[in-house]
Amino acid sequence: MKKKYIWLLAIAGFLIALDQGVKMFIHTHFHLGESVSVIPNFFNLTYVRNFGAAFGFLAESHPSFRELFFLSMPPIALVIILGILRGVKDEDTKQIIALSSIFGGAIGNYIDRLRFRYVIDFLDFHLYGRWSWPAFNIADMAIVGGVGLLLLLMLIENKKKEKSESAT
Repeated sequence: MKKKYIWLLAIAGFLIALDQGVKMFIHTHFHLGESVSVIPNFFNLTYVRNFGAAFGFLAESHPSFRELFFLSMPPIALVIILGILRGVKDEDTKQIIALSSIFGGAIGNYIDRLRFRYVIDFLDFHLYGRWSWPAFNIADMAIVGGVGLLLLLMLIENKKKEKSESAT
């Protein structure tokens, strides 16, 4: 098996296990809406059911559309990620890590959609009741972190190209 697929299995497997383990703890030990302060006036663990996408996007859409969308899009995205990964060289470790993180996060949230028809969110950041960020989960962090790393890698690559083109 190629090195990049071993990375994919290891990273995605770890993220899925961590994400699902913490979500199961929240689901079985918290009541819906229950919140426990971890860092006062900054961070709580709060049990939230997210029927939409990231930050509640599409949460207010028609339930049948939402269900069709959220049950059909992740497999398509996973196939696209695997297609991109197929073209990545085994030596491009950072790109493999980024794609594996997105893959693992997507599967973590997809498992919730298949089981519950919603995603369990629980990381709740706020500042003295004035500023609040929508609750999210470990799978969301993996997806955002992977996309962020891919964007950073693209920016670095573009800078290298610009530098080499201006030198010639």
